[in-house]
This record gives sequence, structure tokens and C-alpha cells, in this order.
Amino acid sequence: MILTPPVLYPPLLTYRDTALSGWKNIYLTLELIPRFTLLSMEDNSTIRDHWLAGELAKETGVSTDTLRHYERKGVLRRPVRGNNGYRLYSKDALERVRLVRRALSVGFTLDELARILGEREKGGSPCREVHKLAAEKLDRVEEQLTSLTALRDDLRQTLADWDNRLSRTTSGSQSRLLENLATGNKDRLPEAFRNGLGKVSPNSTKKGR
Repeated sequence: MILTPPVLYPPLLTYRDTALSGWKNIYLTLELIPRFTLLSMEDNSTIRDHWLAGELAKETGVSTDTLRHYERKGVLRRPVRGNNGYRLYSKDALERVRLVRRALSVGFTLDELARILGEREKGGSPCREVHKLAAEKLDRVEEQLTSLTALRDDLRQTLADWDNRLSRTTSGSQSRLLENLATGNKDRLPEAFRNGLGKVSPNSTKKGR
């Protein structure tokens, strides 16, 4: 039996690996040979075993400074150094950064995530703690929504009163609108709102309020 080498088509992709050395060709063949595999050009993450800092930052939508901050906080493993000195993150760093970003978006803090992920990596099961923290965050969001609803109603009432005052004020005269603000509204607001709007976040109120 004579074995003939597979027929290789022109390279599907030629690229230079900046972390390693040399140029690499990826070939397309119809035969099942481990070295010659048809790779997807859609998802970059499926064809790599490491990430350069800039690549990982671009893929996850954060800055390289943010990646370093995640490392310092303990939610992202520190990368190794390649022979050329480049920082190389493991291939699972992409999903870790995405997990951190999703958790931050619903109110978890980096300190909480570091504790939870650290316990999980040691074989622990912090699931109930995660659930408890999420429930506390929901309670605070509900409290803020209640305060915001009250603030909205107060502003509507205030604007209606101001419209009435302005309609009875001659041009060039002062209506002194701020002096006629309803009193007591400030006490109903969460601490994050007392110095102005636009500073609310799921972690802005004190724990246990």
C-alpha cells in the first residue's frame, strides 16, 4: 500500500505570531490531519492559546490599565512573560474578564468578586453568598427606585408651581423660584442624591440600609 501525502491548497492564512517566533501558514485540506485544520475567521478566541494585553483589552472593551487593575484586585490571573518580554494572558482570561464585567454591571464590587472567585478556585462553593449579595443589591435598587419616584413627583409638583408663578411675574421681575422649593424633599433621598443627580450606582447606599 502506497501512502501519498495530502493535497494541500494554497495557504488559507499566513500570519506572524508576535509573541512567538516566525511566520505560520494555515492550510485547508479535506483530509483529517491534526496539523491542517479549517479555522473559523469569525471568532478570534477559538484559535489562540494566549492573549497579548492589547488584544485582550480590545476584545473585552477595556483598557490595558483596567486589566492590570483586575490583576491587582485578584480577579484576573497575572500573565506570564514571553521570550520577547510580552505579557501573555491565558486563553481563559477572555471569559474571566467578561464575567467580571457582567458582574460589575449588576452591582458586584471587585473586592466581592475577588473573594468569591478565590473561594471557587480553592474548590469552595460560594453560590449562596453570591445569591445573598445579589439579593441585598436588589433591595438597595428597590429603595433607590422608591426615592427616585418620590423625587420625580416632587419635581413635577414644583415645576407646576413654578409655571404658575412665572405666568404671574412681569418681564424683568424675579420670581425667586428656588426660595419656593418644597422643603423636606432632601431627607427622603438616598445619600448619593443629596449633592445632585447623576451619581447613583447600585453600590451607592450603605450596606444594610
